[in-house]
Formats: sequence, C-alpha cells, structure tokens
Amino acid sequence: QVQVVESGGGLVQPGGSLRLSCAASGLTLSRYAMSWHRQAPGKERELVAAITSGGSPNYADSVKGRFTISRDNAKKQVFLQMNSLKPEDTAVYYCNAKHIYFHDDYWGQGTQVTVSS
Repeated sequence: QVQVVESGGGLVQPGGSLRLSCAASGLTLSRYAMSWHRQAPGKERELVAAITSGGSPNYADSVKGRFTISRDNAKKQVFLQMNSLKPEDTAVYYCNAKHIYFHDDYWGQGTQVTVSS
C-alpha cells in the first residue's frame, strides 16, 4: 500500500526557514515525479515546486530563489527547504507523487505552515 506522508510544518516568523519532508512508502521513488503544492484558506491548491525523476527542479515564480526542492530516491524522501518565508507562504503544504509512465498519482494529508510574527 502506497503512503505519502509530509512533516516539518509549523509556526515561523517572517524571514525564517522551515524544511518540509515527504516520506513515501510502497513505491519505487525513482519512477515518480515529485512535487509540493500548497493551499491557503479560500484559495485553490497551487504548485510550489516540482522535481523530475532525474532530479531537475522547477519552481513557481512566487518562491524562486527562496525555496529548494530535493529528493533522495534511496531513502524515498523528498524535501522542500523554505527560506525567507513570508506571511503569504502560509498554507497547508501537500506532497504529490506521480508515476512517470502510468496514471498512478498519490497525495499526502498535508502539513500546516504558518508564517506570522
């Protein structure tokens, strides 16, 4: 059974940093493109950062230069390093795993990130 579990969220002051982790089980991570999404209250879920199975990242314009996505296929983990956090980064952050060939698509339950003084 496939599971995707996020961790690392919390309350941080503006300008601070957090590192989110996504642990996947029941799948071969190297066969999945991974991504982080977020959803703020009253807003639609949006893509924050993605990383291909080969390790190439891309980012939403709003987080470029502040966030870094990375992956460790052997440990079946994906990370999102978030620096220079702003109040508008406040949201529930979700990890997604999408198979590179098939339609398998898995979401975690999310982790809350709150940026506030």
